[in-house]
Amino acid sequence: METPSEWIKTRRQEQTESAAAAATIATMSRSRITTYATATQGLNSLWSQLYAFVVVVVALSLLLNCQVCQGAGRAPPEPYYGRYIGQFTNFAHGIKGSIYAVDESTLFVKSFAYDGTGPDAFFWVGKTARPSPEGYIIPYPEEYTGSDPPVLQAHNNTDIILRLPMGKRIKDIRWLSVWCRRFTVDFGEVFIPPGLDVPKPRVLPEFRRLAHGLRSSNISVLDAKTFYIPNLHYDGAGPDAYFWVGNGSEPNIMGIKVPNEVGSLDPLRGYQGEDIEIQLPGSLTVYDIDWLAVWCVEYRHNFGHVFIPKDLDVPPALGQTKITPSWWYSPTTTTPRPVYSNCREILPNKLQVKWELQGEYVQIELFGRISEDQYMAFGLSGANGRPQMAQSDVVVAFYDSNARVFRAEDYFISDLSQCDGQRGVCPDERLGARNNVIVVSGDRKGGVTSIRYKRLLQTNEAIYDMPIPIDREVSIIAAVGPLNARKEANAHSHTASDHNPDDIRINFSKRNDHSCKNSLYDIKDESGPKPWPTLKIKGEQRFRASIGATGGKRGYTAITGIPSWGIAWYINDLLIPEITVERGLTYEFLIEGGNDPAQPARYHPFYITDSPEGGLGQKTGLEARKQKAYAGVEYDEDGNAIPTGVGRYCEWEHRTVDRSAEFDNFEQFKSTLVFKCEDGEPGYLNWTVPMDAPNTLYYQCFTHNNLGWRINVVDAGASTAPTTLQLGQNQLFFYTLLTVFSLVVTSSRLTNSLLA
Repeated sequence: METPSEWIKTRRQEQTESAAAAATIATMSRSRITTYATATQGLNSLWSQLYAFVVVVVALSLLLNCQVCQGAGRAPPEPYYGRYIGQFTNFAHGIKGSIYAVDESTLFVKSFAYDGTGPDAFFWVGKTARPSPEGYIIPYPEEYTGSDPPVLQAHNNTDIILRLPMGKRIKDIRWLSVWCRRFTVDFGEVFIPPGLDVPKPRVLPEFRRLAHGLRSSNISVLDAKTFYIPNLHYDGAGPDAYFWVGNGSEPNIMGIKVPNEVGSLDPLRGYQGEDIEIQLPGSLTVYDIDWLAVWCVEYRHNFGHVFIPKDLDVPPALGQTKITPSWWYSPTTTTPRPVYSNCREILPNKLQVKWELQGEYVQIELFGRISEDQYMAFGLSGANGRPQMAQSDVVVAFYDSNARVFRAEDYFISDLSQCDGQRGVCPDERLGARNNVIVVSGDRKGGVTSIRYKRLLQTNEAIYDMPIPIDREVSIIAAVGPLNARKEANAHSHTASDHNPDDIRINFSKRNDHSCKNSLYDIKDESGPKPWPTLKIKGEQRFRASIGATGGKRGYTAITGIPSWGIAWYINDLLIPEITVERGLTYEFLIEGGNDPAQPARYHPFYITDSPEGGLGQKTGLEARKQKAYAGVEYDEDGNAIPTGVGRYCEWEHRTVDRSAEFDNFEQFKSTLVFKCEDGEPGYLNWTVPMDAPNTLYYQCFTHNNLGWRINVVDAGASTAPTTLQLGQNQLFFYTLLTVFSLVVTSSRLTNSLLA
C-alpha cells in the first residue's frame, strides 16, 4: 500500500516512466523482429507450409471468436449502418440503394441513385400491403423553406438519412417507396420485414457519486459514439479532470480523454445541472470501452463513473445525432436550463408547470415541493370545462429512490381506484400500451423536485392518449400524492391543496403565458425538520477524529449552510462540533480517516487550515496558495503538500437508512448509527496553537472539500475567562450591594441613637 508521500511522487514520475517503458518495448520488438527474420531464412519449404497452415488456423479461430463476441453483444462488423432491411427494387428512373434501420424512427439509404426526372417524386412510406396513395412523405432534405417539402432531386450514390415524421416509428410502416404523387406511380420500393428488431438508444444509470459533487440523471448511449448526460453537476474543482473512457473493472490510468460538449480537451469546468452530449474521439466506439468516468489525470482520482453493458445494440454513428435525434431530446445547450416564457402555478406554493412547443412535441417541466415518496402529476382533464381525474391522460413524475433515477410515466385514469392491470390509476404500460413520455432531465434540491420531459402532441394511441390541441385552450388536471410500493401513483382521497379544484385552461401554443410570481425554491419549508443545535467542545485537549454520516437536512448542511456529499468529520463522536482551543497550548488528535490513497472514497487525511472549504490536495497553483495549513501537512523538496494526518479508517455508518429527519437532536440520531473500524492503528497529530493564529480556523479533509467545521482560537485562559469573569462581576456586585445596605442600616441606627 502506498504511503501519502509515495503517492505524490508516483503521480509525478508516472508519465516519465511510461515513456521510458514504451521506448524499451519498442526496442525489444525491433530486436525480436530482426531475430525472427534471420531464423526464418533457414526454414525449408516443409516448415514454411506448416507455418502457413498454422497462420490460417489462427486466423479462422480469431474470425470465429469475433463472431462469438458479436453474438454476445460486442462490436458489430464495420462498416455498421444499422439493421439491414434490403435493396430498392427498381421500376423506373434508375432507383438503387441499400436500406438500413438506424433506430426506431430513422432509416439510412446507402448509395442512393435516382435520375431526378420524376415530376412529383418523394420518399414515401405507409402501412398498406403495397405502396399506394395511402401514404405520406418523408421530407428530404429534412430542413426546407416553404409549406411543402421539396420534390426529390437527382442522386448518384448518395448516402441519405431519413427521419420518419409525426412521431412515426419503423414498426408503424410496411414499406419505403420512391413515389410520384401526381401520377401515383411507384418508381422503386423496399419492404420492411415484420417484427424487425431495430437498434435503440440504451439508458444507463447515473454517474456513481464519489467526489467533487459529481452527479447526473440517467446517462444514455444515443449511438455508437455519443453519450447524452442530463442534469450534470460537478464543482469544477478538480485540477486536471476530463471525461475519460477505458477498459477494466474500474476506471484507471490507462484511459483516453474524451472531448467535452464543445469538442475541447481543456480540463472540465463546473456544471450546474446542464444537459450535454459528448462523442468518443477517432474511431473509438462504445463497443470498445467498459466505462465512462470523470477522472483527474494528475492525481489519478476517479470522481465518478458509469459502466458500459456488454449487450449493447445501439444505433450506428452515421451523423444522425448531430445535435439531438428529433424524437429523443431537445437540442443541448451550455445554459443550465431553457428559458421558458410560459409558467403557471397550478397548486399554490406546491406545483408549477413550465412548457414550450418543440415542433411535434411539447416539452414540459414540473416543479413540485414534494418528498421522495411522493409524485406530481400533470395532464389533460377527463372532461373539458372542469377538473376531472376520471378518464384523464396525465404524466406522473417522481424520483425513484430505489433505482436513483428520475421518472415520468404515461398514465390513463379510468377511475379513482388502485390499478388492477385493467382499470384504475394505471401506467399505460400496465394496460398493454406504450409510455410515450421521454424524460429529459431531473433534479432535486432545496425541497423541490424538478423533472423535465417531452411528449408528442399526437401519439399513435387513440385509447389511452389524448391529443394535445394547439389551436385552443384545454382543461388540465394536476395533483401531488403518495407513491405505493410499486413506485406507482397511489389512489387516494384528494384535498383542495393537493389537486386543482377549479377549472384551469392552457393554450399550449401560447407564448408569454407567465403568471408564476415566485420560485418554489424561494418558499421556506415550514414543515421541514428543524436543524439540530450546534455541538461544541471546550476545555478538551485530546480529540478523536473519525468519519460519519452527515445527518441529512438537520446536520451538516443546516449547521454549515453548505451542501454535504454524504460524510463528515466526527470529533469525539460528535458531528462537526465547534472546537475551542487556546493559543500556546498543545492538543492531540487521534485520526481515523483512512490511510490508503488507492481508495479515495475512504482516504480522508485530517489537517487544520484557514480555509472553510479544505481539500488542499485538490488545489494547485494560486488556488493552493490561497489557504494555509497549520497542522497535518508537510512539504517535500519540490514544494508539494504531503498529508501526515492519516490513520486507519473508522466510520459511523447507518444501520439501515438515513433516519435523521425523525429525531430532534444528534444524540438520538447517533443511536441509529453503528461504529466500524478497519484493521490498523489510528494516526497521531500533535499541534501547538501558534500565538499568531487567527481567531477562526477549520479542521478539514486534505483530499476532499467540505468535510469539517470551525475551530475557535482564543487567548490563553480566555476559553474559561468569560465565565469566571462573569461570576466575579456578580460576586462583586453582590458584595457591593451588601456593603451599601450595611452602611445604610448602620447610618440609620446611628441617627436614631443621636436623636434619642
